[in-house]
Amino acid sequence: MAFEHYIRSGQKMLRCGYTTGTCAALAAAGAARLLLTGQRPALLCLRTPKGWPVEVEPAALERAPGLARCAVRKDAGDDADVTDGMLVWASVRLTGAPGVQIDGGEGVGRVTKPGLDQPVGAAAINRVPRRMIAEAVQAELDAAGCRGGAEVVISIPGGAERARRTFNPLLGIEGGLSVLGTSGVVEPMSEQAIVDTIGVELRQAAHASPDGRLILTPGNYGMDFLAAQGLDGLGAPVVRCSNFLGEALDMAVAEGFGAVLLVGHIGKLVKLAGGIMNTHSRMADCRTELFCAHAAAAGAPAALCRALLAAPTTDACIALLDAEGLRAPVLDSLTAAAQRHLERRAAGACRVGVELFSNEYGPLGISPAARQLIEQWRNDGTTNG
Repeated sequence: MAFEHYIRSGQKMLRCGYTTGTCAALAAAGAARLLLTGQRPALLCLRTPKGWPVEVEPAALERAPGLARCAVRKDAGDDADVTDGMLVWASVRLTGAPGVQIDGGEGVGRVTKPGLDQPVGAAAINRVPRRMIAEAVQAELDAAGCRGGAEVVISIPGGAERARRTFNPLLGIEGGLSVLGTSGVVEPMSEQAIVDTIGVELRQAAHASPDGRLILTPGNYGMDFLAAQGLDGLGAPVVRCSNFLGEALDMAVAEGFGAVLLVGHIGKLVKLAGGIMNTHSRMADCRTELFCAHAAAAGAPAALCRALLAAPTTDACIALLDAEGLRAPVLDSLTAAAQRHLERRAAGACRVGVELFSNEYGPLGISPAARQLIEQWRNDGTTNG
């Protein structure tokens, strides 16, 4: 049965789906019912933590002595989810002791690094899905009058291969996929999954940075620049924050980082000079407008301002400024504005600094606060060495 819930994305209505955690809980309930009653359920139902009901037909049911298995096919709706269409299996055995024990089988990853939702060595089945599975199975035990408990093993055949296309190898989850979902629902085009992944990486970075230093960069350009400048060897973990500058800084503060250096390409970080904390182009642009405004404040003639507004890229803006000898004052002004907005977002909870660069022009601007952080970290490294 189709999951008929929709959200609007721009001018389109996109159908929602349900998470691997929801699939696992439904499958576990189906397997438990088959094991306890001998009846093959025609329909599996639950209410997600979001409050939306899900009803699905089992994709497969199997029974063996002392064991039952059930599979539910993942439906991600209109989301480009790597797990869409996969079978999530649950096998259930009865135990003498009360309670529901949960583990992962084929295609479910194992945690190998601290800072994740589950401890090192555990199956990568997060807390909310574990609760959903346990509640679903316990309801079947209670309905059957069973005083004992159950062991549940969740498997996702093909999960090891699919996991290579996810963040799991980077996060230290090996051998398969994660069973995820805090709401039980997949919202198409959702940015929350990316933000949640950044949060996980920050939590892991906090374990690796006892002195509370951190470098944030939007993506691969930043990683390359950090390596070229030797900034990735300062003893500060580096976390890619994509477009979510504000969210990443908020989460860094929540994780207890005391000093955060943001390093990024001018094409993204110039937006920070306008207080834009989500730099995706569909959220806001204003790159050339910001160049124009700061150039005008630096005394640029009207012709240059018009040319900046019409420039196709930030590198083109820099070329125009160079032609008028205005690069330094404009970039200094933009960098100072970006620094002010970062400080306002951090609200005194940590030290922050910002550095801007371009692939074509190299370093373009660095705030005094960023320079101080870098010098301090370099000196600490020299002292410790």
